Amino acid sequence: MADPYRQYEIRCPVHGFITLNDWEWEIISQPAFQRLRRIRQLGWTDQVYPGAMHTRFEHSLGVMHVATKLYEGITARSRGLLQSELAYNDDGLGRDKTVVRLAALLHDVGHAPFSHASEELLATQADGGKFKHEDYSAAIIRQELRDVIETHRHGDNYGIKVEDITSLLEGRREAGRRLFWRQLITGQMDADRMDYLLRDSLHLGVEYGRFDWRRLMHTMEAIPGTEGESLQLGVNEGGWHAAEALVVARYFMFTQVYFHKTRVAFDLHLRHALGQILPGGLFPKPEGSDLKEYLRWDDWKVLGLLSEDKAGEHGERLARRKHYREVYHTPEVPRPRDLKELERVRHKLGSLLAAEENAEKSWYKVGQEDIPVRGRVGRRRVKTLSKYSSFVASMKPIRMVMLYVRPEDAEDARKKLEGSGRESR
Repeated sequence: MADPYRQYEIRCPVHGFITLNDWEWEIISQPAFQRLRRIRQLGWTDQVYPGAMHTRFEHSLGVMHVATKLYEGITARSRGLLQSELAYNDDGLGRDKTVVRLAALLHDVGHAPFSHASEELLATQADGGKFKHEDYSAAIIRQELRDVIETHRHGDNYGIKVEDITSLLEGRREAGRRLFWRQLITGQMDADRMDYLLRDSLHLGVEYGRFDWRRLMHTMEAIPGTEGESLQLGVNEGGWHAAEALVVARYFMFTQVYFHKTRVAFDLHLRHALGQILPGGLFPKPEGSDLKEYLRWDDWKVLGLLSEDKAGEHGERLARRKHYREVYHTPEVPRPRDLKELERVRHKLGSLLAAEENAEKSWYKVGQEDIPVRGRVGRRRVKTLSKYSSFVASMKPIRMVMLYVRPEDAEDARKKLEGSGRESR
């Protein structure tokens, strides 16, 4: 018989030892979670950075660990505010800590093979919109993990139900005061972001994603909302540089790694290859028997089908590393004259143009989502991060356009583009 109070340790290259109780161990032992061992965190990025072989499994454990540390620090520094504003007591904080741990652990359980690289191929909803991997995560928790979550007799499970976890992940009103903690799962300083920046940097061998996470953890706190607004997650004034560094690290990782021209080309080939492999060109829907079929798809299955030459031209390009070559890109934030030049380049390339990819990302959101910073004088003297940091305030969303040709056409394309200014080498 399992010991409900037994503790397990998993060694993590980023965080050291990650501790789980018997209940959490049972959850990660389920086939739906073990599948994450067979889904790479960064798709085909290993074709550029060979160390990028890490998986959603270890990332999910890391997010749970980081979310726990953040939760503990915030409750220690902001207990009085949490009690007065959200009516928390010790039992309530203990229960919601468990819910936050499980939500963080399971937030990515719905990812498709090769993670974000195949997101565009998720099923279509009845209204014509696309399902997201978060929709699959919630469905898997409800359908595949309900029994292990609701019937395990761990001594500290507080009678937690599946809807406690999914309402937090989905941001539904039913989560009540627990919605405050959703900022630890999806926000501008969330545990997901902190872990993937550190973990990806480690495995890729780059420094772009590093920031002072220890300082950030020790300065994050609950901050009163203004004009009747609810509590927000923010930092005290001693941590705003660490918060700024998190934003900057994310910018560098996207521009130098996630939007790397060759990595983007492999995403393109994977999407086209999967479009030929998948019945109907899309993954099954997140419901009923379709969801069970979806869970049979992982990186191993896709790689097996690629090895059997069932993915056409793009599958062959993946297998033989004969990827498209980028021959031109706009600036990160193109001006009107840059867009005119882009149109001229398209015309010059003519039939040689094989693909056009858009690298788009907003690094920081101002307005209601701007990170609040509490000043040293007076608890209610609050300004936002964009008021402290001129760098963050000046950041603009990237809107770069990348043009690709077939490798056999690359030399001819570059000759046509000589003098265009942003042709790639």
